[in-house]
Amino acid sequence: MPPSNPAAIQPAVWRFEAIGAPWQIDTASPLPAELASAVSARIDEFDRIYSRFRADSLVSRIAKTPGTHTFPADAEALFEFYRLLYESTDGAITPLVGRALEYLGYDAQYSLVARGEGIPTPSWDEAMSWKDSALTTYSPVVIDVGAAGKGYLADLVGGVLGDAGITDFTVDASGDIVHTGPSALRIGLEHPLDPSKAIGIATVTAGSLCASASNRRAWGHGLHHIVDVTTGLSNTPVLATWVVAPTGLIADGLATALFFSNPDRLSDVFDFSWVRMLANGRVEHSPNFEGEVFQ
Repeated sequence: MPPSNPAAIQPAVWRFEAIGAPWQIDTASPLPAELASAVSARIDEFDRIYSRFRADSLVSRIAKTPGTHTFPADAEALFEFYRLLYESTDGAITPLVGRALEYLGYDAQYSLVARGEGIPTPSWDEAMSWKDSALTTYSPVVIDVGAAGKGYLADLVGGVLGDAGITDFTVDASGDIVHTGPSALRIGLEHPLDPSKAIGIATVTAGSLCASASNRRAWGHGLHHIVDVTTGLSNTPVLATWVVAPTGLIADGLATALFFSNPDRLSDVFDFSWVRMLANGRVEHSPNFEGEVFQ
């Protein structure tokens, strides 16, 4: 006999805007109002710490005032991961890229007007140090955690849901996806030059898929948010990357790292699978990639 209210067993979809991007959370049933409020509060807390587009954020204060600044306890995982990425990519991935992004026009005012040809990024040890939950900066620096931050925030939102007993959910932070539940999720890999096409399909059972593409947050002539820190200019040899990993933090960071680094070297340090498209149209993928690649 069918249920008296079929709509009650349909998956619930919650769409909202957060940190300047569309989000979607899919759950087996609608979230209670207090849990939805807790999710929103967690996102706002993260934004108040890490957004360089907010004058009241911690990283905005750090940009003006060198010294020792205390972060929440969960920042330790983020900064430790960044340090490992920094060392694994010979400094290509760094949270110190903010000033270079501002110089190219990706600033708090969204001017999207480059001030020049680009500026290099300072080295980690010259500019700052991290211990426990404290960041010490030795000069005014602009912290930007965009390479891995959104994936990490998706993890944190998933943690809020998990703590409330929700075990079947998908958090989609505008393409950075964290999924858990009894069923595998099949996700199309959007062609970076034609959003109507997919170059493949990834299968995620419990973990994360994150993507990065040079056609997103792009402006001017060949400028976008993925910057070569040695030159301060937007990187171009890779068009798009996709990474499947146990967490959004790892998947998001490695999706950015694949623009600059040899996948084999990264695989020596991290557990993940990957696909990337080069500027010449060639598509590469790891042997352990779970899914399909169409070309």
